[in-house]
Amino acid sequence: MRHLLLTTALLLPLPVWAQDAALLLGQERYEQLDRVRNADDVLDGQDPLESLGFEVFARANGRSDALRDLAASFQAQAPEADRLLVALSGHFVTDGTRSWLLSAEAEAPDLFTVDQMGVSVDSLLAVLGSKQGQAVLLLGQADPDDLDLADSRLRAGLGALDIPQGVTVVKTRPAVAGRQMVNILTLPEAVIGQRMLNNSNLTIEGFITPDWVLMPGEVVIDTPVRPAPPSEDDLNAEAVLWDRTTAADTVEAYRTYIARYPQGRFINDAEAHIRAILAEPNRTARLTEEALNLTRAMRRDIQSNLTLLDYNTRGVDGIFGPGSRGAITNWQQSNGFPQTSYLDRDQINLIDAQAARRQAEIEAEEARERAAAEARDRAYWAETGARGDEPGFRAYLDRYPNGQFADIATERLRGIEDARRSQAEADDRAAWSIAQSDNTVEAYREYLAAYPNGVFAAEARTRVEQRSGPNVTRAQREQARSEEAGLRLSGVRAQLLELRLRDLGLNPGRLDGVIDDQTRSAIAAYQEAEGIVPTGFVDRRTAIGLISGSINITIDN
Repeated sequence: MRHLLLTTALLLPLPVWAQDAALLLGQERYEQLDRVRNADDVLDGQDPLESLGFEVFARANGRSDALRDLAASFQAQAPEADRLLVALSGHFVTDGTRSWLLSAEAEAPDLFTVDQMGVSVDSLLAVLGSKQGQAVLLLGQADPDDLDLADSRLRAGLGALDIPQGVTVVKTRPAVAGRQMVNILTLPEAVIGQRMLNNSNLTIEGFITPDWVLMPGEVVIDTPVRPAPPSEDDLNAEAVLWDRTTAADTVEAYRTYIARYPQGRFINDAEAHIRAILAEPNRTARLTEEALNLTRAMRRDIQSNLTLLDYNTRGVDGIFGPGSRGAITNWQQSNGFPQTSYLDRDQINLIDAQAARRQAEIEAEEARERAAAEARDRAYWAETGARGDEPGFRAYLDRYPNGQFADIATERLRGIEDARRSQAEADDRAAWSIAQSDNTVEAYREYLAAYPNGVFAAEARTRVEQRSGPNVTRAQREQARSEEAGLRLSGVRAQLLELRLRDLGLNPGRLDGVIDDQTRSAIAAYQEAEGIVPTGFVDRRTAIGLISGSINITIDN
């Protein structure tokens, strides 16, 4: 039986005593989320609470099933208790009105999954509401910035709590929550109300008075003598069995361990592994693939083969992500295998054989296409370049710039163009030789008319200038240019001018109504013959002598 140790001198035996209840959940280490330092410090209050007669339900870093089981056990004990204490520390999330403490395996919770990933703070408040003035909820909140909830419609932290009458809610940081458990909330018969109200690290809501006393005196419980702790040999034997169990990683192996050590050190881990194995689909297939020890290069080969077979792996990177698993599943479905998304040796060999066959088919098809393309190339060459003329070579290169005969066509065109350039240069030199032989202004002008950009064009112009009578000044040339502009010589008028020059035995070039260099030379020749300054422009004197009466031109005086 249990006895209450009072701080007074009087000891009162109590034949019937209701055992108080406490729930301590400290979630410091998460499997997917950031660590919450000191969150499991709230479990330091377990021994002091048990010494005060509390039935304590405690767990550090518990998964969702374990947390719900402990919460259910706490709820079952609550009606018989005088005092209730709940301490929760870790990552909290809220939808604004409801709040949850996340379990160790929680990952990306949203409105529809959060109930399966945590413990409801609001449900625990409802249980605490049955013990007005003797119920405490201690909350150690992680930094909300450590939790990214994206578009889950949840936010990190606690929402607005609907606190039942007579329940005390204490909010603080995880490290402070652990200290409050040991230094304040578990002190026997201590007046803690004012001390808590004075603590600036605490946010207190709900019931509290300055003279509030929560805990009774210490309770001594008569318990059977506990068996001796296991020896070092026993612990070593258990560790050896556990190593073998985890190496096997099967339900049977974990159940064997539990049967051998029902109170063993790894009992919770064994039960968690069993739940995980039973919950995982295609586990045998996964383990079979893992046993193959596929290297990254091997995985890239498999991805390449699947891609060749038209199963999209979304990349060839040697990593079996969702894209590769989906491609494997589709291949398994097409080939009559269970759709596990994991491969065994026989399936890998079959994929490799199918890919090799497909590669051979592709290469054969490419060879046929190349042969057909080469045949078309040869046929086109026979009709074009094979005839050996420039149009044929150019037609071939337009169609097949990189064809079988492109180098031949290019080389022969180069020869044709070289010959053309050589002939042009020879013709240029021959014309120059004739001009030099005549050595007259007219001969040099004829050369310039035929080869305005010829090799000897500059020298021809120099000789024309040297043999063109008196030198013409810039001012004279500009004056003549201005007078010609006033005559508006263009079109039909210019063509009649060219006709007049031709009739006079001068060569104005083409009769096209365009006054070009050859026309200018003819004008200058006329001017020189008539004793007019040979500017090459139609000034007043030139216009009067050359075209008056042939063209209706108004000459300003």
